[in-house]
Amino acid sequence: MTADITTDEFSYEVADGVATLTLNRPARKNAFTLTMVDTWTQALRAAARDTAVRAVVVTGAGDAFCSGVDLSALAEVDDTPLGRKRMLTDRIHQVAIALADLDKPVVAAMKGVAVGAGLDMALLCDMRFAGRSVRLSEGYIKVGLVPGDGGAWLLPRLVGTAKAMELLMTGDTVGPDEALRLGMVNRVYEDDELLDRTYEFARQLAAAPPVQIGLIKRLVRSAESVDLRTHYDMVSSHFGVVSSLEDYAESQAAFREKRPGTFVGR
Repeated sequence: MTADITTDEFSYEVADGVATLTLNRPARKNAFTLTMVDTWTQALRAAARDTAVRAVVVTGAGDAFCSGVDLSALAEVDDTPLGRKRMLTDRIHQVAIALADLDKPVVAAMKGVAVGAGLDMALLCDMRFAGRSVRLSEGYIKVGLVPGDGGAWLLPRLVGTAKAMELLMTGDTVGPDEALRLGMVNRVYEDDELLDRTYEFARQLAAAPPVQIGLIKRLVRSAESVDLRTHYDMVSSHFGVVSSLEDYAESQAAFREKRPGTFVGR
């Protein structure tokens, strides 16, 4: 499966319960082509289907996470308003939809620049770990565009409406300390520690009961769009389901015996 997904521009690997999706155009700061986006969506769908995958890490090769869409790649797009809309809807936004459908935790490991759609792709992940070299910018305004990959929806939920307006309307760059303070990233490490610490965390998630992890993700994501009473109804249903699973009994036994649990996803 992984060999079919990996290309010259994108790699997909699975080890220790963790799938790694690597943007692999380091000479272009991992700016993505439309073909690369199609592969990205395919990889996320594969991770969703693969029971051996319990967590996902998204990262970039070289010294950058992603500098957004490669503008030269847009030459292949039908240069009409409908053609540009379809480029987003049918291709770039499919990554966001695949991420939304994935009931497994996704962690972005970022060094260097994450700009425009590159930042939005990171914001679409459930968590973000950053290296000291990280530089984040929405950046669309600087090339005469509006946020094309969810930034105007995602960023206010992390930093608040007023700060999001500022960052979106100026394209200002945010460094690692401010990103941590604002809640744009979860943790900051030295660049040479970033991947090791990210994988350490991802393996911790991969070792947890997978059904429960998936339902926690669903609850958090759905809470962005439902009222509290609806949320409580969902919680009670999920609680009833997971407390009947084998992994619930194993969790209880492991807790009592002070040992790591062994979870099978049922």
